[in-house]
Amino acid sequence: QVQLVESGGGLVQAGGSLRLSCAASGLIFSRNAMGWYRQAPGKQRELVATITTGGNTNYADSVKGRFTISRDNAKNTVYLQMNSLKPEDTAVYSCNAVRTLWGRTYDYWGQGTQVTVSS
Repeated sequence: QVQLVESGGGLVQAGGSLRLSCAASGLIFSRNAMGWYRQAPGKQRELVATITTGGNTNYADSVKGRFTISRDNAKNTVYLQMNSLKPEDTAVYSCNAVRTLWGRTYDYWGQGTQVTVSS
């Protein structure tokens, strides 16, 4: 059974920092692309950052230069370092794991962690 468990969310003032973690189990972590997504109240879920199995990263324009995604395959964990946080970063942040094998895509999600940035 695949499990993705996020942690590290909380309340922070604008300009502050948080580091989110997502611990994965039940899958071959190193063979999965990983990503962070967020959903604010009344809005659709949006991509924040992704990292491939080879370590290539991609960011939403709104977080470029402020957020950094990284992965530790030895710990089966993906991180999201968030600096210079803004009130508009307030959302539930969820971890995603994706792998395509023999033409079939396997897609898993964590339960999410709340990030609230006060002005």
